[in-house]
Amino acid sequence: MDKMIMLGNEAFARGAYEAGVKVVSSYPGTPSTEVTETLAKTKEVHVEWAPNEKVGVEVAIGASVGGARSLSCMKHVGLNVAADPFYTAAYTGVSGGCVVLVADDNGCHSSQNEQDSRYHGRSAGVPILEPANAQECKDFMMYAFEMSEKYDTVVLLRSNTRVSHSRGIVTVGEREERELIPYVKDFQKRVAMPAMAIKLHVAQEKRLAQIEEDGNSFEINKVEMNDPSIGIITSGICYQYVKDALPEASVLKLGLINPLPKKMIHDFASKVDKLYIIEEGDPFFEEQLKADGIEFAGGKELFTIQGEYSANMIRKAFGKEIPESVEITDAPGRPPLLCAGCPHRGLFHILSKLKLNVMGDIGCYTLAALPPTSAMDACLCMGASIGMAHGFEKATGSSDNTVAVLGDSTFLHSGLTGLLNMAYNGSTGTVIILDNRITGMTGHQQNPASGKNAKGEEAPAVDLAEVCRALGVKHVVEVDPFELEELEKILKEETKRDALSVVITKRPCALIVKQPMTVHVINDNCKNCKMCMKIGCPAIEEKDGRPYILPESCVGCGLCTKVCKFDAIEVPGKEAR
Repeated sequence: MDKMIMLGNEAFARGAYEAGVKVVSSYPGTPSTEVTETLAKTKEVHVEWAPNEKVGVEVAIGASVGGARSLSCMKHVGLNVAADPFYTAAYTGVSGGCVVLVADDNGCHSSQNEQDSRYHGRSAGVPILEPANAQECKDFMMYAFEMSEKYDTVVLLRSNTRVSHSRGIVTVGEREERELIPYVKDFQKRVAMPAMAIKLHVAQEKRLAQIEEDGNSFEINKVEMNDPSIGIITSGICYQYVKDALPEASVLKLGLINPLPKKMIHDFASKVDKLYIIEEGDPFFEEQLKADGIEFAGGKELFTIQGEYSANMIRKAFGKEIPESVEITDAPGRPPLLCAGCPHRGLFHILSKLKLNVMGDIGCYTLAALPPTSAMDACLCMGASIGMAHGFEKATGSSDNTVAVLGDSTFLHSGLTGLLNMAYNGSTGTVIILDNRITGMTGHQQNPASGKNAKGEEAPAVDLAEVCRALGVKHVVEVDPFELEELEKILKEETKRDALSVVITKRPCALIVKQPMTVHVINDNCKNCKMCMKIGCPAIEEKDGRPYILPESCVGCGLCTKVCKFDAIEVPGKEAR
């Protein structure tokens, strides 16, 4: 067997590949995205980007019913979207092994909340596995498929940012091709009507009880007895922190984190003087073990529900000396900004100028909420901008100064039904779809409007304008967001229109198109009005009290020339506009 250095997400993908997964349907979401991207490079596996996580899980369940091993990957908030099929599939069970991988984001590195997905798994009534390093990412994925088929259940495989995005040495093997499990009609098992669902629930609870009993001897749950004066119950990345901070402590490392192996935990507790629970996120273990009568010396009162843990945090909680760190010079702050040449910058410049109320959404453009544009007033979840704009209109009685803004991928993810709702319920609002031909913030994944599939092959591209018209929108207009005068004119007209309208701004992401090799400079015509700085381009900074274009950052998009009224920005060697 070979050994390779792999990202945790790459190791998850390798485990699925070696386990013989046949169908993968996911929606990109940091920190889970690389699992599906890695599998998309294989020839043996059908891999697709679904329009949203709900569809992804439904495809995976369908593939399982067809007898294949299947996988759907998402970030924690994506599991909310997939909850409907996920919860019912916990009743109906599987045929081929079915794994749902969810990656939580402790610390909100790239998310709007710190949701703890363990509660989803417990509430749905499915087993949850949680690896602690890259090797376990691969091994636990393979174990999850075996568990799924053995116990007739969907398995939730939980990761987080540190596990998914850390690298480690992974021992890799060969792929095991698996024959399809023959399909047998069984409506009593697969049709979750009330009469059948009652019986399926009984079967599910029996299944969980069996998994809890068997879990006491699962190899993924490990006891490491050292000094019995301190005992730690932990899992996942926190295990790594504990081993670093408290190498002398006895540790019960849980790989199966739902249902908890209670007998194993009681046995471990009886062997240590003081028992502690160390877990990031909510007190998931702590609440259950308290209810089970287990006494322990410390848990959340020593740590926090918010953010990520660290070895030093644990050392401090236990009164340990914190090693001196290598002195690091503080780096200058780097606030998140839209990229140089970003097609969204022109739109938000105009929205700011017009002082509109902007119901925003999830994507690169969420950054427009920050200065200098400050042109986004609300952001809730994928697709919510449309529903919020509609609700805002119905509450205030006017839509004249309010718009909804969301991207092309986000619109197809969960904006379609919101727009249908506006049309059906008589809205006169304006929805702006930012079509940059890609799913941008998660790293340039394809979507149904981009013209390619997850493997980079040619695919039908949804015509967004025609979709909007089909949903009942009579006023749809497309515009280049860098044509500022035209864009401003259109927005003034559409926001005053006494009817529902959609504006589609069309310009590709600056990172996926080849930009002209031109760098702009500011000439002597500059009046120092600093209008060019109001667009928030990271290539324009203030130097000696005047705007200055950084040649190493400028991509030559020319937006700054559109806002300068004095022809003070030009390309050297070319005439100013």
